[in-house]
Amino acid sequence: MPVRLIVGLGNPGGEYERTRHNLGFRVVDALAAEAGVPAWRTRCRSMLGSAQISGREVFLAKPLTFMNLSGRAVALLLGELALEPADLVVVFDDLNLPLGKIRIRERGSAGGHNGMESVLRAVESHEVARVRLGIGEETMAEDKAGFVLSGFPADREAEVKEMVVRGREAVQVILHSGVPHAMSIFNAA
Repeated sequence: MPVRLIVGLGNPGGEYERTRHNLGFRVVDALAAEAGVPAWRTRCRSMLGSAQISGREVFLAKPLTFMNLSGRAVALLLGELALEPADLVVVFDDLNLPLGKIRIRERGSAGGHNGMESVLRAVESHEVARVRLGIGEETMAEDKAGFVLSGFPADREAEVKEMVVRGREAVQVILHSGVPHAMSIFNAA
């Protein structure tokens, strides 16, 4: 798989920075920090950087659209960078996975995630690799929008930081060895 663009999904703005819905941004930030991305620039309704990761030159992006409109920015990026959906990995939070779990998929539906649904519609393909980061808890408020836009409890922050590290590592394995190999490592955990 010729991955060239890693997109973390989230919401722009300081008030959303530490919310559950911004885990995709946090993983992309972790990739950028480790790779020493010199600067982010605003391009195609996104914050865009380039990096050398796992021996590959890739672009890292955080859409500046809100989560449910992420596809607009992703489609613009693919067009501007002359890339295809197969060149893309999307990293995002998932309510359907327990907190701390990571699942990687090569393709498929959005699984009820509005941001991923927006991406799939905009790029007109389900052939998009994704890294899903579990944010589900045994007892969640019925207001799912309020839940995903809230922060993690302080006593769970160590687990969240570990998941961000593992999310970063999952993307690195995808870049180095491909999605199927990353699935065999991270989906088994």
